[in-house]
Amino acid sequence: MTYPNTQLFIAGEWRDSIDGKSIAVFNPATGQEIGRVAHAGVADLDLALASAQKGFETWRDIPAIERARFMRKAAGLLRERAVAIAAVLTQEQGKPLVEAKGEVMAAADIIDWFADEGQRIYGRIVPSRGNLAMRQMVLKDPVGPVAAFTPWNFPINQVVRKMAAALAAGCSMIVKAAEETPAAPAELIRAFADAGIPAGVLGLVYGDPAEISNYLIPHPVIRKITFTGSTPVGKQLAALAGKHMKRVTMELGGHAPVIVAEDADVALAVKSAGAAKFRNAGQVCISPTRFLVHESIKNDFAAALVKYSQGLKVGDGSAEGTQMGPLANPRRVTAMAEFTQDAIKHGATVAHGGERIGDTGNFWQPTVLVDVPLQAKVFNDEPFGPMAAIRSFNTLQEAIDEANRLPFGLAGYAFTGSLKNADLLARRVEVGMLWINMPAMPSAEMPFGGIKDSGYGSEGGPEAVEAYLNTRAVAVMNV
Repeated sequence: MTYPNTQLFIAGEWRDSIDGKSIAVFNPATGQEIGRVAHAGVADLDLALASAQKGFETWRDIPAIERARFMRKAAGLLRERAVAIAAVLTQEQGKPLVEAKGEVMAAADIIDWFADEGQRIYGRIVPSRGNLAMRQMVLKDPVGPVAAFTPWNFPINQVVRKMAAALAAGCSMIVKAAEETPAAPAELIRAFADAGIPAGVLGLVYGDPAEISNYLIPHPVIRKITFTGSTPVGKQLAALAGKHMKRVTMELGGHAPVIVAEDADVALAVKSAGAAKFRNAGQVCISPTRFLVHESIKNDFAAALVKYSQGLKVGDGSAEGTQMGPLANPRRVTAMAEFTQDAIKHGATVAHGGERIGDTGNFWQPTVLVDVPLQAKVFNDEPFGPMAAIRSFNTLQEAIDEANRLPFGLAGYAFTGSLKNADLLARRVEVGMLWINMPAMPSAEMPFGGIKDSGYGSEGGPEAVEAYLNTRAVAVMNV
């Protein structure tokens, strides 16, 4: 399977950077260079900004029902190309082909949903307090050109959630996608380009992340910022956006707790949380990481999770039957080793895994740590890898307190057979998304986002479209 070199997409055209610079792209399963991606400089960004402004002026005046037709056509093209796009995604990111294809198909569904939601952007008429000749209106207008910054773990999904909502609202967008996984988001953009979306409505750039963000965010053309990534970087970008009074949506890091109550179905908890834990080699912002299990069932749960992890087939994501691929880059391998050694130093036991696999590629064993003390790094910093850390609790309130101890609040999971417990967990666990007695099932129609240091704003549901709209009051006196 050949891997394409990736160009910039500016003003409706695929092009190399003006200065000809490019960046190497590596296959995480082999460590070998497989292609190049164009590196945008300031001159490229200026072209992209000018094009985004023109694209916005065109797109905002196209009726929502017509915008929806462009979007649905792009979604259809994604479905037709899903197998080929999945192969490219797996080569550059490492996840198994079945997960890669699922990401493409889910993106098409997201586009379809937002295409419909864009037709439900309504203002309202507000009766006046006295003079019946006065008409008061509330209008919803697109905020303007958007700069989107997206990561490498879900190179299509993280772009499409932002893009579909922005397009539905009538905004144009410049996407700064990840240099490590450039070809998959380029194929997403290509589907829209081939669907005939007007030039300038979408732009795609790669390059130095700090240089691009520091140039795009303050620029007067850009009216809205959306970012998915780490909390420290998110805080920096939000501060820069705030300095220039730019609207912001932030989907930042998490450290998802999993509370397994005394009356939980252990088999269900292991199957649901285990699948979520090792999906995409644990490189998922909503991945369960801190497993809080009632003391009476901790040993049974740990043994079952170890058995589950032992049964996973780890290998090249392109190989048939692979259930967990490599980590996306060598940095994650180093991080996994550091988390493991720190946990052991603090008294945790490695029940399974804890080591690198081979010396080719970025493979790490599915890892289960038990009796992990709170002082261990893995219970305080997001591991972002295939590592489950287990500790016990005695009372449900104790587990809730631990779940809420950290400043993160993106996602959480809980398992209980009690409606009373489920109600308490729903009200008291401080996360933006909580799944009880089930695996994570985010969907386009539900809010997707965190609270506390995990960010603000939503990338799902009607709330996602609202983030790309200005609300204005207009009053007219009939004379």
